[in-house]
Amino acid sequence: MATKIRLKRIGRRNRPFYRLVIMDARNRRDGAAIEEVGWYNPIAKDEMYSLKEDRILHWLQEGAQPTDTVHDILRTAGLAHKWHLMKQGLDEAAVEKEMKKWALEREDVLERRRQRAEAKVTDKKAAAEKRVAEKAAAADTATEVDDKSVPATAEAAVDEDPADVEKSKDKVAKTPAEKADDGETEEPTEKEDTATKETEAKDESAETAVEDGADEQVEDSAAEDKEVQEEQEEDKSTDEVEPKKDKSGKKGSKKIAKKNGQETDDK
Repeated sequence: MATKIRLKRIGRRNRPFYRLVIMDARNRRDGAAIEEVGWYNPIAKDEMYSLKEDRILHWLQEGAQPTDTVHDILRTAGLAHKWHLMKQGLDEAAVEKEMKKWALEREDVLERRRQRAEAKVTDKKAAAEKRVAEKAAAADTATEVDDKSVPATAEAAVDEDPADVEKSKDKVAKTPAEKADDGETEEPTEKEDTATKETEAKDESAETAVEDGADEQVEDSAAEDKEVQEEQEEDKSTDEVEPKKDKSGKKGSKKIAKKNGQETDDK
């Protein structure tokens, strides 16, 4: 019968626990075991296994073959090294002496592993603290720069003229998209300039026309006033001549009568 030293799982889900058993190689994993020789708890941190050394060595002498996982457990416990010395034919005293040396070396190995683990932890902590310090220093420098720039900008704003301030605001308000569109917006501005010039020219022509019309009206009114004044003067002169003639008692010459008659007829 081919026997094996292997693990038999018990325990609930996500909480594995194994028994180290001797069983027939043809049986299933959780089948009936010939003998239990220890247990193994992979979740535990301090005590992970417990072995019956004398019974394991007995079954090894009987020809039982350990699985890979069980062999690792035996090597960690020192049974694999002890079995190797026993197969070489050493007596019990020599085996005990070699096992003491192995135990001392094992302690040194475990100490070095522990120191390396602690060194890694300290390095990680130091790196984390360094990153935090760098971030804090960067934040402090940024705040200092901001504090220095704020008074400088305030003084510059006080020293600048209002016109310069408005120009600077216009420059700041101008976005890159507007800067990119400057080439496209120049043409409409030129058209607007030409349109404004045309409208101004039309307004000027209209104003000159109005002024010319007003001047013509003034001249016409002045000419009419002159004609009216001349007619009034002529009427006055005729009125003054007729009373003089009446006082003198003269009827007047025929020429004057004819002239007066012609003037009346013309009127």
